[in-house]
Amino acid sequence: MAAAGAPAGVAGRSKVAPSVDFDHSCSDSVEYLTLNFGPFETVHRWRRLPPCDEFVGGRGFGGLGKTMLNDLLRFDVKDCSWCRAFTTGTPPAPRYHHSAVVYGSSMFVFGGYTGDIYSNSNLKNKNDLFEYKFATGQWTEWKTEGRLPVARSAHGATVYSDKLWIFAGYDGNARLNDMWTIGLQDRELTCWEEIEQSGEIPPSCCNFPVAVCKDKMFVFSGQSGAKITNNLFQFEFKEKIWTRIPTEHLLRGSPPPPQRRYGHTMVAFDRHLYVFGGAADNTLPNELHCYDVDSQTWEVIQPSPDSEVKRSLFGFVDRLWTYFGITTVKQPPTADSELPSGRLFHAAAVISDAMYIFGGTVDNNIRSGEMYRFQFSCYPKCTLHEDYGRLWENRQFSDLEFVLGEKEERVRGHTAIVTARCKWLKKKIMQARERLKQKDGIGGNVKLCRLQPLLEVPIREAEAQPFEVLMQFLYTDKIKYPRKGHVQDVLLIMDVYKLALNFKLSRLEQLCLQYIEASVDLQNVLIVCENANKLQLDQLKEHCLNFVVKESHFNQVIMMKEFEHLSSSLIVEIVRRKQQPPVRTHSDQPLDIGTSLIQDMKAYLEGAGIEFCDIILLLDGHPRPAHKAILAARSSYFEAMFRSFMPEDGQVNISIGEMVPSKQAFESMLRYIYYGEVNMPPEDSLYLFAAPYYYGFSNNRLQAYCKQNLEMNVTVENVLQILEAADKTQALDMKRHCLHIIVHQFTKVSKLPNLRSLSQPLLLDIIESLANHISDKQCAELGSDI
Repeated sequence: MAAAGAPAGVAGRSKVAPSVDFDHSCSDSVEYLTLNFGPFETVHRWRRLPPCDEFVGGRGFGGLGKTMLNDLLRFDVKDCSWCRAFTTGTPPAPRYHHSAVVYGSSMFVFGGYTGDIYSNSNLKNKNDLFEYKFATGQWTEWKTEGRLPVARSAHGATVYSDKLWIFAGYDGNARLNDMWTIGLQDRELTCWEEIEQSGEIPPSCCNFPVAVCKDKMFVFSGQSGAKITNNLFQFEFKEKIWTRIPTEHLLRGSPPPPQRRYGHTMVAFDRHLYVFGGAADNTLPNELHCYDVDSQTWEVIQPSPDSEVKRSLFGFVDRLWTYFGITTVKQPPTADSELPSGRLFHAAAVISDAMYIFGGTVDNNIRSGEMYRFQFSCYPKCTLHEDYGRLWENRQFSDLEFVLGEKEERVRGHTAIVTARCKWLKKKIMQARERLKQKDGIGGNVKLCRLQPLLEVPIREAEAQPFEVLMQFLYTDKIKYPRKGHVQDVLLIMDVYKLALNFKLSRLEQLCLQYIEASVDLQNVLIVCENANKLQLDQLKEHCLNFVVKESHFNQVIMMKEFEHLSSSLIVEIVRRKQQPPVRTHSDQPLDIGTSLIQDMKAYLEGAGIEFCDIILLLDGHPRPAHKAILAARSSYFEAMFRSFMPEDGQVNISIGEMVPSKQAFESMLRYIYYGEVNMPPEDSLYLFAAPYYYGFSNNRLQAYCKQNLEMNVTVENVLQILEAADKTQALDMKRHCLHIIVHQFTKVSKLPNLRSLSQPLLLDIIESLANHISDKQCAELGSDI
């Protein structure tokens, strides 16, 4: 499967002031980008491409039409045209529900269902393997010695580490969940090998997709009988271990995983998996779901405003190839844009930075020959949570120390992060500061200097271990999911849950509750129930009691040794609950899921954190209060400055190289630093285009957004503001681009009020550009009019 990855950036040393020498390891993925000017495809735009009806009569590429097919068609993406592919040799027999993958300059077809489906004769699954060489058009069947995978159809297939990997499928009698692999480098020396899988192996299933992302194989949903779920599983190739990816960390109200489904597609691009189509509980949805492998979160991709909206698809070079249901594409010029309708058993492939969808079965069991293109976005990931997480782990620039419980264990932290995230702890910190002022006889605000001792904040209500988990949440919005079978992990999360209730952290409270409820099983339910009773966690206790009295659980639970050691009051509650279950009531009150790290840091920058500022940023002499720990967490430039030569007066002049940004652009940069915001006016993007390179941000996400903002959003309405910014920042390419727009749209630009406020040199530049644009003929015409 041809899958595009992240651009291979070359690490470059960030530009810094000569006296600053810092470690560049946290910004080693920053690549300096350059501007290019259109035309460009809109991010997240769907486009309808020419269908294949001319060749296949509306039935798609091969596969299952009026009869099973074994034709091979290709779509040339440069010419935007379909044609039959040249073939020699004996092709595979007509079939469908087979798999096809690309390795090197060949396509490999495995298995599938053959025979006459309409006469119901000679129907059988296959386990043959064929190679098609793109250069010669030659079909060759691979004959190998030794054991073969059982014949199958509707299985998953992918290529990794020079091998073809086959997983699960249907053998004609039952669904499978075995895995086989075969080397593709030399057919004379290779053979099939069954993989001994371990871990949380997916249930036997068929009609599901697989995709490889970041050296792991992913499987999502599929037909698995009564066990059909919307679980996502990942397979570690090296360890050969399966893991079910939990969804319990997805708070209620956040985007959920896609519905369970079959006949859908899933492709990998950059760090994301994209799921489209399929049959979901008797519906054919057409939303595009995106899973972020790094953050383990789902979202539904909203198509761009200018979008309107079973085969195997694969990419090779610049063509789409289709083998009786198999497809392989650069953007063809089409005027219309449409969203694809819901469908199943279609094909999907990634070519360059776009996904292509072909064919499938649409409403009323109609087989489609349509093709669509979806433009991916490929911005570097947001590192906000990771940057703050690193700050928590290394505790650099800590300015306070919590003294916990009766043992007075000590945990360090940062005033800025803690006070931004938790009002209860903020109150405790303010009380500690007040005590310090009274003790030292200091009036007004506490003066924070470089060598000031840590502020001690006593918290008698917490022990160190659960408090550290809570602190990790404040910095990252995440906590570790309990390991399966480790009851101590669950008990620790229960202690964290108790703290979250006491500290009024609604988001952490819901996260802990979801984790614990998802971890409760027959082996730990009594321990969890007793601990919930002890900690007075009533909602969790209720969940455990309901779990125990379930018909399928009750007899097993009461026969356990642990049941004999329960407190008598709990035993009575269980017995009464079994005899007379309480009436369940549903609250209409909306669930409070609290505020996120991004929301809290946004509010902090906008004024909630003003009293805790400990650094002054000077922009052209104008002061802007800020927070040292936040700046250091997000920028290696500030981290090095505060570590090596923190100014005694606590003031830092701000520039980007030799250029001082505008106040508006500087505020845009602070929004990015504090909470990862990348939306800004195009003129701000011009000032900040070099900021990631200069300030040593973890990656060039900000620069990538600035680049797209400048390339896509220079309009007649804002061209004069961007011209001024380009002139000030010496961005000559952008200045020429703006002058080009002004010259060609001068009738409109001349009516803009900002034109009169331009400097004299810029007005002269515009006049010169206009003069160069006017042809000799136009000059002659103008002269004759004088």
